[in-house]
Amino acid sequence: MDLKKAIEELEALQLKRHAYEHAMGVLYLDAVTVAPSGTAEGRGRTMGVLSEESHRIFANEKTGELLDYLGDHLDELDLQTKREVEELNREYRQISRIPAEEYAAYSVLINNAEAVWHQAKGESDFASFRPYLEEIIEYNRRFAAYYDSSKKPYDALLDQYERGTSMEVLDNFFSLLKKRLVPLLRSIGEKPQIADKFLYRPCPIAKQRQLAEYLMGLLGMDRRYSAIGETEHPFTTNFNNRDVRITTHYYQDDFASGMFSVIHEGGHALYELNIADELQYTCLGTGVSMGVHESQSRFYENIIGRSKPFLGFLLPKLQELFPENFADIDLDMFYRAVNKVQPSLIRAEADELTYPFHIMVRYELEKRLMDGSLAVAELPEAWNSLYRELLGVEVPDDKHGVLQDSHWSGGSIGYFPSYALGSAYGAQMLHVMESEMDVWGPVAAGDLACIGNWLRENIHQFGGLRTPKETVEYACRGEFDPGYYLDYLENKYSSIYGLQAI
Repeated sequence: MDLKKAIEELEALQLKRHAYEHAMGVLYLDAVTVAPSGTAEGRGRTMGVLSEESHRIFANEKTGELLDYLGDHLDELDLQTKREVEELNREYRQISRIPAEEYAAYSVLINNAEAVWHQAKGESDFASFRPYLEEIIEYNRRFAAYYDSSKKPYDALLDQYERGTSMEVLDNFFSLLKKRLVPLLRSIGEKPQIADKFLYRPCPIAKQRQLAEYLMGLLGMDRRYSAIGETEHPFTTNFNNRDVRITTHYYQDDFASGMFSVIHEGGHALYELNIADELQYTCLGTGVSMGVHESQSRFYENIIGRSKPFLGFLLPKLQELFPENFADIDLDMFYRAVNKVQPSLIRAEADELTYPFHIMVRYELEKRLMDGSLAVAELPEAWNSLYRELLGVEVPDDKHGVLQDSHWSGGSIGYFPSYALGSAYGAQMLHVMESEMDVWGPVAAGDLACIGNWLRENIHQFGGLRTPKETVEYACRGEFDPGYYLDYLENKYSSIYGLQAI
């Protein structure tokens, strides 16, 4: 085999894998948006066949020989091809240990579990979902051993979502957050509550859809290559940088939920839409990690979307679309209302300050599920207990408790900490951005192009060309430091609630 032929084979392999992933992604998107509720069985069979074939295409001896050959010639490869080989080799060493039949069976399980979860959540029926989650946990324990048997199972899974992250790293991170945020929460709890009832005035769904379209344009999403759908639990899926789909969920009596989910998912979409063309259809043609991905979504949702300059620009549009709701609302009222701190039940609706505590709940439960100290049957009670302990709220039922997120039904064990890490990355990126350009002047004028350009130049375009650590350190101009995140939260909420800086 000569080097030129090997590189051509590598390109063909990645293109073929991408085609299978594209097909399975379209099936998944259909399943959770518009497919009839009783269609899971047939789709599961198709997903099983496609996932098994995708596995066989990649996890075979020929692929191993190709990657070994290219690995022996790394010094002769250009930067992109070298990174492709490094990433594919890492993935191959993990996935080739998983039997194809087991890989396919897991894909079928996930398809069925997600269908059951949708129904179980609507009926607040954890018992019907429990056997599926038990299987998912068992599969993930086995997969963790395939990934890296030298690590504890949960550490091996965490590494799949944010390379280099471990329970030791996260224990220290969350300990620091609790140390500085708990006193701030206590001080805020002693202050009068902020009036926010106007946010829950009925807003017609049709008008909310108009607002979503407006927000997508404001964010800079090219509508030739992006679309929006509706589902139970909002998410973003990407097929390439010219086909990215976001979803949201509208509530007539809570317009802010849909509004901020569109902004959040728009942040994810912009990352994928701005990845360089030359990386498409390769293993580098998507976001480098879930922590970096969440840094983009939560940056747009919270740092920009809940900022006073952005809300000042947006308020006249809301008064135009919902005149009965916002005619009597001024900017200060609006800003304070959407940043109101109040411990609550639902992670996706949580305020920026209590949000990390929702992640801590899930992190602690995942650790215990994976080491076997917590049985799935005990999960609802453990969930309710941690919400009582960390957030001081009582969980009324499983719909508002352990069934509220779609992640576990999709097999994403180890994903949740990425949200908290992403929030912290974003705050440090803001610090750098503010030192290099005027951020808030353009935002107040509704111009988000300067932010989009900075993020594209420093993060988006590179996709997976750099490692997660390299990506974060390049954008943050140094090592990650959660102190920027804590300073950001303390300064913002001390100002909103009239507290002295802590």
